[in-house]
Amino acid sequence: MVKEEGGIVAEQGSFSAKDYQDPPPAKLIDPAELTKWSFYRACIAEFIVTLLFLYITVLTVIGYKHQTDPQLNHDDQCGGVGVLGIAWAFGGMIFILVYCTAGISGGHINPAVTFGLFLARKVSLIRAVMYMVAQCLGAICGVGLVKAFQKSLYHCPKSEFIGFNFILKH
Repeated sequence: MVKEEGGIVAEQGSFSAKDYQDPPPAKLIDPAELTKWSFYRACIAEFIVTLLFLYITVLTVIGYKHQTDPQLNHDDQCGGVGVLGIAWAFGGMIFILVYCTAGISGGHINPAVTFGLFLARKVSLIRAVMYMVAQCLGAICGVGLVKAFQKSLYHCPKSEFIGFNFILKH
């Protein structure tokens, strides 16, 4: 125990105030960011991370759906990932990708996270918009890669409906 001013006794190693300081709020519009390489590197990181996340997780779900399809008569019931494997794929990808990009871009991955951080004034408007554009483009490209590499796993009765949502009449 250590005596502080005023005769108050505090335990050794304890702090009476916060041991960190919040950073100041980000500027609403910061055009100086557009001149920095770190800004563009962060946008590229958000694009690649979102692409990888969607690519791996959508492939996992499609593989599980393909494995459990009753019309295909699979003999090996233990050959797929299962529902637990899907959960591990999503959780593991989030963990790995956020860990890898936290120091570069903050590891947002999701436009909703970026928007929340913008509302909390942790990122500027320019950075938030560019991150969201990069994330949406990464998501489109990730799912496009799945579609390009796994055409056999997509079941569409007529080729004219490709790319559209539709309901089949029975």
